Order: sequence, then structure tokens, then C-alpha cells
Amino acid sequence: MSRFRRFRKSSSSSVEYFKGQHRFEHWYLDNQMYFITARCRDRYPAFESEEAKLIFWNRFEYYTAEYDFTPCVSTLLNNHYHTVGYNKTGENLGVMMQRIHGSVAKLVNDLLPERRLPFWRRAGHQDYFDGCLRDELQLRRAYRYTYTQCRRHGVAPDPARYPHTRVNVDLERALRRALELGAFLESVLYKRYQQPPRP
Repeated sequence: MSRFRRFRKSSSSSVEYFKGQHRFEHWYLDNQMYFITARCRDRYPAFESEEAKLIFWNRFEYYTAEYDFTPCVSTLLNNHYHTVGYNKTGENLGVMMQRIHGSVAKLVNDLLPERRLPFWRRAGHQDYFDGCLRDELQLRRAYRYTYTQCRRHGVAPDPARYPHTRVNVDLERALRRALELGAFLESVLYKRYQQPPRP
């Protein structure tokens, strides 16, 4: 990395590898572009109703503002969400996610015919996935992937007309700002994104 940034990892285990696979871990890094996604346990459609979706957005917008996370593009479907955004302070990320997930689980459970406990997926205590974006290509791909979710899942043909795909910062502006701030984790390779883009 070209400049020093505070950095911390967390994992459900102190053992880095299990059966030859690297254990899942969260990375808490200052001044970083992130891709974040989470899904309801067992793919349960907890956000099927408009009321449940509005609860999610209310809590998501409240806590991202409180913890200095700037969402660029976000989308919510009936059992999962994605967001791409800028995280100013690494240590805020874990607390922000706890607040979003805890409050959403409580309030949406109040609407469901039967309470879902746990509400989010729990394989290896993994309530959500966060990925530090490495470069321009990865930002473009993560942004496009998030933006087009409603089309990929057959919910709506045009993301611009789907009310639960929200663009706060357009792609080119987000990219320019990330480059200005040095907000990519360039020194850590990510094999999936080293492949040339498809034509």
C-alpha cells in the first residue's frame, strides 16, 4: 500500500486454515472501498413485504450515516442484500454491521409469522461477507453486480425502476474519489480478479 492505514482482522477461530482452506475472516481497514453482502438464513424471504424492506432501508441508512460508511450502490431482494461503499474508519465496520443486522432482525422478526433465530446465515458464524476492493476493475465489477441484482433475479428488468436498488454515488464519481483517496487494497492480490475481463 502506498500509505499507512490502520488494519485489523477478525475470525471465529484463531486457526487460520481448516482442512486446507483459509478460514473466513473480516478485515477492518481505514479508508477502504468495500463490497458487503448478507443473506437470511436458509434463504428465507424475510424481506418479501414492502414493510420489511422499508425497515431494512431505515436501519441501513441510519447506521451507515452514524458510522461514516458511504454507500455508493445498494440493493435489497427478498432474502439478501449487497452494497458497495466507502468505509472511512476500519473499526467502525464491525459495530455498524452488528447494529444494522441486530435491529433489522428484531424489527423484521416482529412482522413474520414465526421468529427466525438466527435471522442471518450462520455457517462458521458468518453473518455477512465483506471484501476490500483491490482496484478499478474490481470496483467496476462489484458495482455492476450490485446494480443489476434485480435483473439477475428476475425481479425487475430495469434497476433504475426498481425502488430497492439505490444509487447514492454513480460509478464514475465513486471511482474518481476512490483513486483520489487511495482507497483500494492494491498490495493484496485477489486471484478471482486477476483474470482478464470477458469481452
